[in-house]
Amino acid sequence: MSREILLLVDALAREKGVEADVVFGALEGALASAMKKRFEEDADIRVAVDRVTGEHEGFRRWLVVPDEAGLQEPDRQEMYSDAIEIVPDVQIGDYIEEALEPIEFGRIGAQAAKQAILQRIRDAEREQVLNDFLDRGEKIVSGTVRRIDKGDAIIEMGKIEARLPRSEMIPKENIRMGDRVRALVKTIDRAARGQQVILSRTAPDFIKELFENEVPEIEQGLLEIKAAARDAGVRAKIAVIAYDQRIDPIGTCVGMRGSRVTAVRNELGGEQVDIVLWAEDPAEFVIGALAPAHVESIVVDEDKHAMDVVVDEENLPKAIGARGQNVRLASELTGWQINIMTPEESQNRQEEERRELQNMFMQRLDVDEGIADVLIDEGFSGLEEVAYVPLQELLDIDSFDEETVNELRTRARNALLSEAIAKDELVQAVEKDLLEIEGMTPDIVAALAEKEVTTLDDLAELATDELSEITGLNAEDASNLIMRARAHWFDGDA
Repeated sequence: MSREILLLVDALAREKGVEADVVFGALEGALASAMKKRFEEDADIRVAVDRVTGEHEGFRRWLVVPDEAGLQEPDRQEMYSDAIEIVPDVQIGDYIEEALEPIEFGRIGAQAAKQAILQRIRDAEREQVLNDFLDRGEKIVSGTVRRIDKGDAIIEMGKIEARLPRSEMIPKENIRMGDRVRALVKTIDRAARGQQVILSRTAPDFIKELFENEVPEIEQGLLEIKAAARDAGVRAKIAVIAYDQRIDPIGTCVGMRGSRVTAVRNELGGEQVDIVLWAEDPAEFVIGALAPAHVESIVVDEDKHAMDVVVDEENLPKAIGARGQNVRLASELTGWQINIMTPEESQNRQEEERRELQNMFMQRLDVDEGIADVLIDEGFSGLEEVAYVPLQELLDIDSFDEETVNELRTRARNALLSEAIAKDELVQAVEKDLLEIEGMTPDIVAALAEKEVTTLDDLAELATDELSEITGLNAEDASNLIMRARAHWFDGDA
């Protein structure tokens, strides 16, 4: 029988084109399943087949766990204090084993064993095909649509099939069986039972890769597409930079008589492509990204990662675009929140911000409107600056004498100290578990405590928009913080 096992392994390995070890592994799994049927409990069975003789041995085994952990799986675990009585030098994490009577190969449910072996081989073949595909390193692939599955297109690419979901197709494009399709390799899902390669024709990276195929200067390192944003099938923006001063980056991407950009547009169903210059200065980059609109002025808010962009009435429709498309794509391209406004709206906002700052100085420093205006005109925007800027900067203000300066600094420092004490008192009311959540900061804690959010459950019950309003966090960070707070709800289920 041992010889028959070796012959079977050799025949299957040759027939399926896989390593003999894969077949041996499948055979060991089949024998282990057969041996496990001897036990009513959930036993852990290991089988080893000798690669030379074909003889096999079976063992029931138990994992050695610390005594304090207890037995989570009594049928498969042994406590350390008991295990050392059986094997004196055993360590935690080792297995202790008990030999089992061999099983006659012919007495196994032969069909079940064969199916188990063949399934293991099919899995190995599938894994090998996927690895071969990944080794090619292709970012854009092309293939033929073999069938449509619930709106998704199944693309055949040689030995491998990929899935192009309906959500990743360009809107209004009609993909049918037999069509040749190009797409970006978006993700690889090794756990999927069906197609493991997921494609996309709407991802911003797709347009970047298409340009790389059309523009040799990109592959040569003379040019780079730094960012891309798309409203798939309608309009896209790409930001380019040249590393050779002799190259015009925009003209190079457009090509002679527009040949290069036209080739990309044709692949994308006529999608309009705006090519803008990338700039290291964020404000300059945003101004370029809003083309063809002309920008009058721009105010950068580093803390909110936002920019207020002022355009005149004539340029307002261009800056915003149809259904807000131009400003939305510019925002995605640059990574900045862009607020478009007219000169009048900008003036009103500045006046409102000045009034708020004026009221803050008057209340917190207990000064009159005149002194508050002087501080604002001199560029002061917070108590910290008044309290801790070099003394000479305040003394250089013509309207202030030394006595006034010292009094302002003292009042500012006292106000900040009172604020810190009040914040600390709020934090004291917050449960320790809430303080230890990943992503929690003292400012967030203080903001939550001020709204009487002091426990994990309080935070977990908030909606994303509520947390954003309380703390100023963006929607993604607020959502992540809430999910971490909810994790303990599911610990018992796990």
